[in-house]
Amino acid sequence: MLRRRNQDRDAKHGGQSQVETGDSPIVEAWTVKRLLDWVTGYLTDKKVDSPRLSAELVLCHVLGKKRIELYTQFDTVVDRPHLDRLHDLVKRAGQHEPVAYLVGKTEFYSLEMAVCADCLIPRPETELLVQRAIEFLRTGPGPHRVLDLCTGSGCIAVAVAANCKDAHIVGTDICDKALSVASQNVERHKLADRVELLSGDLFDPILPHLDAGPFDLIVSNPPYVTAAEYERLDRNVRDYEPRLALHAGDDGLDVIRRIIQQVDPFLKGDGALMLEIGYQHAPAVTDLLRLTGRFSHIQVDKDFQGHDRVVVAQGR
Repeated sequence: MLRRRNQDRDAKHGGQSQVETGDSPIVEAWTVKRLLDWVTGYLTDKKVDSPRLSAELVLCHVLGKKRIELYTQFDTVVDRPHLDRLHDLVKRAGQHEPVAYLVGKTEFYSLEMAVCADCLIPRPETELLVQRAIEFLRTGPGPHRVLDLCTGSGCIAVAVAANCKDAHIVGTDICDKALSVASQNVERHKLADRVELLSGDLFDPILPHLDAGPFDLIVSNPPYVTAAEYERLDRNVRDYEPRLALHAGDDGLDVIRRIIQQVDPFLKGDGALMLEIGYQHAPAVTDLLRLTGRFSHIQVDKDFQGHDRVVVAQGR
């Protein structure tokens, strides 16, 4: 597996490879630099997204180092046990298994988040939803009650709680395995006193707690991929990330439609509903929101790629 192209230098040979010089073989060690360059090239050939970053993340995971340490310890020789472990992970990465799943974590809103194949990998685009939520909460005095529907890894709930000290967040999800990951993230960032996780479909887990009153803010990054889009997804998404967290019927609006239809009793009169949407969904979602007669202000915000990404609807 780990061998330099056209030279058959196997990295499993005790951290060393041999170079034929015409006289006698020279033993060349697998240093951090050589491994980083080789893995980057290998993942580039396999057409893996962000091959250099992916190589850094895998190598950091195997060696237990920070990314900056790879570059300050270029000449460190990597031993065979670490090479064997790297061999397996690089092979899987070359088959387009998401690196975040391989290393069990990713970064979201400058916070480290645990992830696994039972939950969607947080995307940079979703940070816009968090940003809008934080901005809204900071416009008024707390304490604030926030509901995060389809919480998944808990990345939105954790990021909002970490940045709004007077916010109490309830996260709901239909997948107990995803909630287990969310619980890890809540504990990792010491937010158990302000983030509560409930199992169930959308608003269902909230029904027994309605006496606590409606929420100031409801946020969600729900499934919104259409049936046609799902078949065209990159293989690292379609083959590895949970379908339940992605696909939402023929038009991609099955879950969003239910949220909008059911939201009224759970949201304060002047509260806000914020939804991440597919790039083509803004007209349909704004129409659904207007039809409720519930919201006096509706805006659509674009992500860093210029795509419609977040709908913000504020109450009457």
